[in-house]
Parts: sequence; structure tokens; C-alpha cells
Amino acid sequence: MTGNTEIAYRVLLARPRGFCAGVERAIEIVERALTKYGPPVYVRHEIVHNRHVVEALRAKGAIFVDEVSEIPDGAMTVFSAHGVSEAVENHARQRELPVIDATCPLVSKVHREGQNHVAKGRQVILIGHAGHPEVEGTQGRVPGGVLLVTHVSDVESLDVRDPSHLAYVTQTTLSVDETRDIINALKKRFPAIKGPDIRDICYATQNRQNAVRELAIASDVIIVVGAKNSSNSNRLRDLGAELSVPSYLVDDASMLNPKWLADVETIGITAGASAPEELVMGLVDRIGELGRVSVEEINGPTENIVFKLPEGLQEVAQ
Repeated sequence: MTGNTEIAYRVLLARPRGFCAGVERAIEIVERALTKYGPPVYVRHEIVHNRHVVEALRAKGAIFVDEVSEIPDGAMTVFSAHGVSEAVENHARQRELPVIDATCPLVSKVHREGQNHVAKGRQVILIGHAGHPEVEGTQGRVPGGVLLVTHVSDVESLDVRDPSHLAYVTQTTLSVDETRDIINALKKRFPAIKGPDIRDICYATQNRQNAVRELAIASDVIIVVGAKNSSNSNRLRDLGAELSVPSYLVDDASMLNPKWLADVETIGITAGASAPEELVMGLVDRIGELGRVSVEEINGPTENIVFKLPEGLQEVAQ
């Protein structure tokens, strides 16, 4: 369909956008497991937070379940990129399920940091959102549990065992900017608290938020492609709004409301870390049905990070 030639849109694409290395690895793990072992392969929780990705894998033979108890005896099992608690892992081990762990290596790093702090006698505070699968996994990986902090206001109500033996870790899908105020509040109340180096924050989360800041400078509206249950996608939309640019989150092009583009010249587009590039291109095509479109990509870093696949899957042909 040819767009309205009387209307011209300048589309700015964020760079980077879309899939991060952890998501690419998780999807590839499921695809290679299906190739090596044949369907069905059972995946606990959505492998990543995007229904298009989930549906594509389901069509290839992946079966998604909420709990390990739903997986038949002996069935090949994959843990999602968000990570799982030790209790979930133990349940799978007790049932002797063959398991492939697709936990993002950056999430696993947070688990190890929390465990190391406990080994040194420190109580661990986790900065994150209650109910998020990654947070639930981390809570269940740190011996003795964690104290969860979501807002600056939570810091004052913390009841700790010993202020001189504290440490904090963070949910990976939170950026440096999101956690800075909470970390400052923790350090003000507990001067001896230990924490990760700022370089330990997930590179993908920070890069995508930086790109939204660049989009906001030149855009009249920002559209984020991502799932409503995707923490990092929601944050990209929220950030655009905080920068005084009308911002919307869409699962795909079908959710675009033409009213958002009224009196708009420049449209900024980005995508959450679990959203495929084809959905971004589908959105651009949809805008092209409404008017003439010129497409540019903003300057930004090129992400070359690749995470190693689990042993046993590295040689599987794709």
C-alpha cells in the first residue's frame, strides 16, 4: 500500500536496539536443542519476554510451562534467560530431568556476586522489582535470601542485621541511572555497604536507554517495540516520557494508533532487548502506509558481545 504522499515522516531508528547477546543466546539454545534432541523441548517460563519469539519457538516444537512439575519425566528442559532459583533447579534434579540452562551470563554473574558476599558474612540487598522472574531467581540463589529494594523510600525502612556487613546487587534490566538514587541512599544510610563496579551493570540496558536519550533530542514522538511484560521495554517508554516526548509501547505494528502521528514530523523508534528486528521493520512499513517515509539510524555503539553456548550445543548445525 502506498502512503499518503501529502504526509512525510522522518523515522529515526535507535542504535543499538532490539536483541541483546543474552536473548540471542537463549533463543539459539532452544533452537539448537530442538535440532539436536527433536521436539518437544520444554521451557520453564517464557524463554524471553516477547510473544512473537515464544510463538515462533512453539511452532518449532517448544512447549512453555510455568513450573517444573508440568514437565513429563525424562523430557528435555530449558531454563529461561531470566534464571531460576536453587529450589527450581533442585526440583528438576530430583526428577532427573535433562536440563539446559539458558540463564543470561550477566544474570549468573549477579548470582555469584550475591553468593560471594554471603560467604564473606555480608547480608545482601537486591535492587529490583518484586515478581520479576529475574528477581525471583536471584532471591532463590543467595543463601539466606535477600532484602528487596525497589524505591528510594524503601531504604529507610530496611531492617538489617549488621550495618557494617552489607552488600547490594541489582537486577540486570535496571540501568545505572535507575539505580543511582537508590545506591546513593543505601550508601548514605550504610556507609560501609559493598556493591558492584558500575561496569557490572548490563551493557544492553544502558546502551538502549542512552539511545532513547538521543532519539528524544530530535523526535516528536517515540515508539518502543516490546512486550508489556518486558521490564526493559517499559523502561524505554517511560524514559522517553520523562524526557518530555510522547512515548508509546507497542507489541507490533498492529498496535500503532495513527492518532499518535497527528502533526508529527519525526518519529523515533527503538526496541526492547527481547524484540526481534522484524517487528521494527514491520512498524516502519506500517508508518509507510500512512505517509512518505525517510529512514535514518542515529549514531551509537555497535554491540559485538557474543555469549558462549552450553557444552553439547556448540557443534549443532543451524
